Amino acid sequence: MQRFQPILAALTLLSWLAVPPAASAQQPEAAASADPIEVVAFGDSLSAGYGVGPGEAFPEQLQAALQSAGYEVVVTNAGVSGDTTTGGLARLDWSVPESADLVIVELGANDALRGVSPQIARDNLDRILATLDERGQDVILAGMLAPPNMGNDYQAAFDAIYPQLAEKYGVPLYPFFLDGVAAETSLNQDDAMHPNPAGVAVIVERMLPLITESLDEIIARQGTTG
Repeated sequence: MQRFQPILAALTLLSWLAVPPAASAQQPEAAASADPIEVVAFGDSLSAGYGVGPGEAFPEQLQAALQSAGYEVVVTNAGVSGDTTTGGLARLDWSVPESADLVIVELGANDALRGVSPQIARDNLDRILATLDERGQDVILAGMLAPPNMGNDYQAAFDAIYPQLAEKYGVPLYPFFLDGVAAETSLNQDDAMHPNPAGVAVIVERMLPLITESLDEIIARQGTTG
């Protein structure tokens, strides 16, 4: 993804601000769980932690936040820098174990930056979600937006992928992974693309209500089947 710095750096703040901020919600109270819940962050450099230090990547900050909230959880980093949806699909079987209780799918940014056909990206994400659905794993789909310089037609086709697939598979959608962070200089690294540790913290804070809601549902099911 670092090869495409000029593209994202040129994006205007207005373009990103068109995305409504994630609604804030009070964290639900964590229920007790006998065994740690296994969460996998399956994505590209944005979730993998490109350019940040130990303990500063999205999976690590998310695990710390969840544990602070009382959740017994282990968050595994299954992110690969530079990955497209094609790469993610190719490594799904060995990157995401079937033991995972919750999978956060964060892929597509590199497809958009490289101008990959939205249909290809959609088909790949469809197959990823279909596989996780067949396994019976809970999923949160983290959306991405196409850069405005790709043109209106590309933007419309690409941006529609995530809500359409979330509806198809009945999974929670976080509309834009970089919500509140994109184009904010203080929250990004010098490449103007990747969040710095403070930017990652914002992402975690904004996603936390949706993630804890999914965890509470998992815990409730485990309680009824345990």
